[in-house]
Amino acid sequence: MKQTKRWNVLHKNKLDNEKAIQEAALLLRSGELVAFPTETVYGLGADATNEAAVAKIFQAKGRPQDNPLIVHVANKNQLLPLIKELTPIAHQLIDTFSPGPITYILSSRGVCAQNVTAGLPTIAVRIPNHKVALQLLETSNIPLAAPSANISGKPSPTTADHVYIDLQGKIAGLIDGGATDVGMESTVIDLTKERPVILRPGAITKEMIENELNIRVEVAPEQDKTSQPLSPGMKYPHYAPDVPLLLGPSSAEALQQLIEIYKAKGKRVGILAREQLLAKVTAEYKVSLGKTLEDVGKKLYDALRSFKRDDVDMIICETFPQTGLGQAIMNRLQKAAATSNVLQEDKDF
Repeated sequence: MKQTKRWNVLHKNKLDNEKAIQEAALLLRSGELVAFPTETVYGLGADATNEAAVAKIFQAKGRPQDNPLIVHVANKNQLLPLIKELTPIAHQLIDTFSPGPITYILSSRGVCAQNVTAGLPTIAVRIPNHKVALQLLETSNIPLAAPSANISGKPSPTTADHVYIDLQGKIAGLIDGGATDVGMESTVIDLTKERPVILRPGAITKEMIENELNIRVEVAPEQDKTSQPLSPGMKYPHYAPDVPLLLGPSSAEALQQLIEIYKAKGKRVGILAREQLLAKVTAEYKVSLGKTLEDVGKKLYDALRSFKRDDVDMIICETFPQTGLGQAIMNRLQKAAATSNVLQEDKDF
């Protein structure tokens, strides 16, 4: 097991920060893995043109080989060599939403390694809106394949400590840039079809995209588990906490009733909800998701990681309306709950 070098770029010494970025970029160019912050979650970066380097991502994460990776670039000039064409709709969305938490599925030119695209004729590309990520991309001057920097199936990392817990000794470097701002993975939109299709909801919502394009945008249904995923987050289990998760009601009265049912069964119940709901219920262990949906998105993965089996037997989480940002939040929660070991008869609440 090798030692993971960790750089802190939160201090005010500009020269030290630049040295850290240069060291990390050198590791990436030499085929090593480096985790770095983005505005969504921490990414696990490798040279997207180096098949052997990309293979290390799958090994470190325990990630299925048929699950394609998102490629990160610093700007449109770095993006263009990777794709066959930039359609008018792609131009419009990039000019409006990038840099930002949105990924575009476009026709691949074959520049990136085959294990980045999982053999598909398309490639997923985004321009992150994070100072450190952009500095790293510009300094390394290579496209970086970068899925979330965590063990596959676990909640995505929103702090460097999350990454360190999961991947210490498995990767060459980790840039600590503090907690992420958005806290959930990017929206993924397929622009290779006649009409844009959202493959994974995120902070750039369906409504925002429709308002920009002035056309209706499709949302892809859950993918058949036997077929190859077109995008990350479509097929395999994700976001599972260490403790079984149950999605509960959003009213205080109904939630308290559910808490009492499980307490009567001898369960130690943890509650995950917004502050205004937590204030109205009684439970042994409560974790706040803040007050707004933006707070929920930012805090969700850290909150899921905070529950341990020594503290509780199960988590009950508030549910949210499936519109706007709520759609992305519920997408993650439903996947997390689907991988939990709560008895099926208990899932009817």
